[in-house]
Amino acid sequence: MTMSDSRVSFVKQPRPINRRIFLHASAMYGVGLVAGSLKGYSAQSAAVQRKIKVGVVGCGSVSRCYLPHLRACTFVELTSTCDIIPERARSQAKKFGVPHHYPHIDQMLAGASFDLLVNLTDMQEHERLNRRAIEAGKHIWSEKPIANSLTAGQELLARARQKGVRLWGAPTVVQSPQFAFMAKTLAADSLGRLAGAHASYGHLGPNWAEFFYTEGGGSLPDLGVYNLTFLTGLLGPARSVTAMTGTVIPTRQIHGKGEVTVTAEDNAMVLLDHGNSVFSHIECGFNYFNPEDHAYTGQNHHTLTITGRNGVMKLAGYDWGPHAVDLSTAQEPTFQRHADAKHNYVWECGASLCAECLVTGKEPLFTPEHALHVVEIITAARASQSTGRHIPLKSTFKWPVVV
Repeated sequence: MTMSDSRVSFVKQPRPINRRIFLHASAMYGVGLVAGSLKGYSAQSAAVQRKIKVGVVGCGSVSRCYLPHLRACTFVELTSTCDIIPERARSQAKKFGVPHHYPHIDQMLAGASFDLLVNLTDMQEHERLNRRAIEAGKHIWSEKPIANSLTAGQELLARARQKGVRLWGAPTVVQSPQFAFMAKTLAADSLGRLAGAHASYGHLGPNWAEFFYTEGGGSLPDLGVYNLTFLTGLLGPARSVTAMTGTVIPTRQIHGKGEVTVTAEDNAMVLLDHGNSVFSHIECGFNYFNPEDHAYTGQNHHTLTITGRNGVMKLAGYDWGPHAVDLSTAQEPTFQRHADAKHNYVWECGASLCAECLVTGKEPLFTPEHALHVVEIITAARASQSTGRHIPLKSTFKWPVVV
C-alpha cells in the first residue's frame, strides 16, 4: 500500500480483498474526513444539551470506520461495545474511550443504559439482534441488511413503532451530493424521456470471513445493495424483478478457516422494471477484477449510468464513495463534470445521522421502508433465478427521495 496526495492506493495485483488493507485504508480516509463530515452535525453544538448514548455490537473490521465517526459526532456519547470475541470489544473500547464492553448482546442490553444500538455484526445476525434490541426498547441503526426477508423486516418495523423506537438501515448512498445532483437533474427533465440505467460493483471477494459466502450472505446483500438503493432512489420503487444469480467459484480460501464451500451467489445480474417502460440493470459479484483493487478514494471510473432521449449522466466513483457526475445533453453534448467539489459524505455516516435525528428531529434521507424494498428486490432476484420468472414486488417507499 502506498500513500500519495492524501489518497490511499492499493497494490495493483489480482487477489481477494484483504480486510487489513481495505479497512485500514477506509478508516484512514474516514478519519481524514470525519471532522469535516460532522460540520453540519455540530452547527448547533452550542444549543445541544442532549447526547444519544450509543452501544456498538460487532467490533470487527467495519467498526474501525464507524467508531471514529461516532466519537466525533456532537450528538453521540459512546457508551458500550460488544463482540462475541471479547478481546475485540475490549480493544475497541480502550482505543475509543468507551467505558463499557461486553462479550454477549444479552449482557450489553442488561448493562450500562444506552439509547441507540449500532449493529455491525455478520449479515446473517442482523435480523435476530435487531429484534432483541427492539424488545429491549433500543433505537436501531443496522448495517445492511436490516432483515433477511421483507416479511421479517416489516415485522421488525411494526414492532419498533409499537415500542416507540426507531429503526434504520444501511446503506446511506442517498445522502451524497452526487445523488442529490442526479435526482435534481432528473426532476428538471434534463435527460428527457428516460429509458434505462446500469450500475456495476464488484471485486475479487473478501478473504477474512466465511459469512460472505454462506446462506444469508452473498454478493447481492454485500455489494448489489448499494446500486439497488441508489437506482431505486433515483428512478423510484421497482415493480418487478428478473434476475440471474450463480456461483463462479465453488470454494473459497478464508483466513483462519481454510477452504469453505460457497452456498450464496457470488455473481448476480438483476433487471428492474420501474414502470412506464423505465428499466435498470445492476451487476455485482465477487469475481470482478479491478486494477485499482478496492480503493474508493482513487476510483474515478463510471460505475453508474442513466440514459434518456435527451441526455445521459454518469457517476464517477462508487455510489458509496462518489466523486462527481458527468452530464451530456442534446443542448450540451460535450460531457461536463458536476458535483465534483470536496464533500463530507462518507458511507459510515448513518449512525451519526440517526443520533442527530433523535436529538434534533432532522430526518435523514434514508428510510427503513427504502431499505426493506431493497431487501425484497434481493430475495426476488433469487426467486427469479430459481423459478425462471419475473417476480412482482409488493413493497414501496416514499419517493422522490430528494425534493
